[in-house]
Amino acid sequence: MATQTNTTYRRLLRSRTDRKVVGVCGGLGEYFDVDPTLVRIAVVLGSLFTGGTLVIAYLAAALFIPED
Repeated sequence: MATQTNTTYRRLLRSRTDRKVVGVCGGLGEYFDVDPTLVRIAVVLGSLFTGGTLVIAYLAAALFIPED
């Protein structure tokens, strides 16, 4: 007899409530269950160390990740 599992799926969505610019960092924080402020700091530091490449990734995420 097969047992059924109740699996819940999480989706990556831009946050409407925890946003400073467009909600990407807030959505990432909710998805990975970390403080969105830490995600914002990581994005800023990553942007500085990559010469702004992470800013392009952030803008792409803002375009392609659906809003909550």
